[in-house]
Amino acid sequence: MASSYAISRTEVLSLYRSLLRTARQFSDYNIREYTKRRTDDAFRENRNLSDSSSISAAFSDGKAQLDIAKRQAIVYSLYTTKIKSVMETNSYSSSSSSS
Repeated sequence: MASSYAISRTEVLSLYRSLLRTARQFSDYNIREYTKRRTDDAFRENRNLSDSSSISAAFSDGKAQLDIAKRQAIVYSLYTTKIKSVMETNSYSSSSSSS
């Protein structure tokens, strides 16, 4: 499928943006940040690929990861609690600075 043609920069950037957009759908702070960090790390790791077969393989892997992340975002939304993480609350940072 992807190996039959050259993958354009636009397609790669679209995949990157889709992964970050999907990461924002996770309500849990830790999972959301992990997904963002993992996306950044994978794209940074593969940015110097020059062989078309390795680029196609990395792109296909990224598409598979996007599908997995979309499914997981749906599943996590069904079982998540509405309690925010300490990292997301403003009251924690304002109370600790007044001490």
